[in-house]
Amino acid sequence: MNQADTAWMLISTALVLLMTPALAFFYGGLVRSKNALNTMMMSFVALGFVAVAWAMIGYSLAFSAGNPLIGDLSRVFLRGVGLEPNGTIPHLLFMCYQATFCIITAALISGAVVERMRFSAYVAFIVLWAVLVYSPIAHWVWGGGWLSKLGALDFAGGTVVHANAGVAALIAAIIVGKRRDYPSSSLLPHNVPFTLLGAGLLWFGWFGFNAGSALAANGIAALAFTATMLAPAATLVVWTLLDASRSRKPTAVGCATAIVVGLVAITPAAGFVGPMSAIALGALAAFPTYFCLILRARTSLDDSLDVMAAHGVGGTVGALLTGVFAQKALNGVADGLLFGNPAQVIIQSTAVLAAVAYSGVMTFVLLKLIGAVVPLRADAADESSGLDVTQHGEEAYVHAEGSTSMMASPTGAMVEPTPHLVESPSPAH
Repeated sequence: MNQADTAWMLISTALVLLMTPALAFFYGGLVRSKNALNTMMMSFVALGFVAVAWAMIGYSLAFSAGNPLIGDLSRVFLRGVGLEPNGTIPHLLFMCYQATFCIITAALISGAVVERMRFSAYVAFIVLWAVLVYSPIAHWVWGGGWLSKLGALDFAGGTVVHANAGVAALIAAIIVGKRRDYPSSSLLPHNVPFTLLGAGLLWFGWFGFNAGSALAANGIAALAFTATMLAPAATLVVWTLLDASRSRKPTAVGCATAIVVGLVAITPAAGFVGPMSAIALGALAAFPTYFCLILRARTSLDDSLDVMAAHGVGGTVGALLTGVFAQKALNGVADGLLFGNPAQVIIQSTAVLAAVAYSGVMTFVLLKLIGAVVPLRADAADESSGLDVTQHGEEAYVHAEGSTSMMASPTGAMVEPTPHLVESPSPAH
């Protein structure tokens, strides 16, 4: 084992774990105040339930030998997973690092069903989804499964994490149904600074997500680290220009969304592309996601925080562009279209289609099975009152006489909050 690699992976694991609380702030700021705690709890609860499910069975299904479709049960309850080397780091550390990926992937789906899904049904869903959907797809790509043998490139999770979670979010939004007051009333974010904080912390944690996927403190980690800095920067520039040309008012929510989209898009390519390719990939990824957000807002689909657009579309675009920009001279793995290997685009397309098809079908089945046991939707009265109180017995903001409809002015007087219009195509619109 290598001490430097071990130290870097300890740090990376902590960075990726931080991304789930960061997601809680990103999502929590985008909903109404009466649902802020419930939305944040949907991320935090994954830290417990999904982590335990991963240790008990998910890791074995993803990373034991098994067959091309799924791992076996040889590592259930972490049997045989100890301090022996896995590459150049302890096996237990590798397991923990992979656990953080499973946790945040499951938590991402919550953005599509916030403000109306019953909390108990959500918890049951993410546990089953992590074991029966995420783990097999992780095995296909990273655990020696059939997509790995096919030559699919997914450095840190464009297919396994983002396309997978994006389509699951779409199916969940359809099955759970739209919020009762959508789209008849304005459902504006209650705390944009929370969302900006979440985006900043996500970017910080994403360096562990992408650069940590090198599983070593080496040049590939530095390559992925650089791509993780430059690609979101390019997405942010293009997104801001699109906002300015469309509404002349670049928004903070648009800025936060652009950062996440750029991070999502570069994830599958981070260790396979050079710095200029990372900038190009981040810039190109802004366009389909931006216009997908505009299109979704004109439909009756209530993917509340646009998980499908940001993660599903962003991850798919990133996975496909990996097949364009990958450079074997940098990583020793494979060239993409621009470097003489057009077949890589076909391989990438196959991987995305397979993951999306499996995730979509299994998400539908799991939600239907859970719905047969416990209602997926909160009661109409609970949804109207807000899920913070009805699902958790708490409020994010307690003011005079327990009212959450008032806010304190700088002088201490209680005043009605002034709504503001967010014109950027973003999860807030």
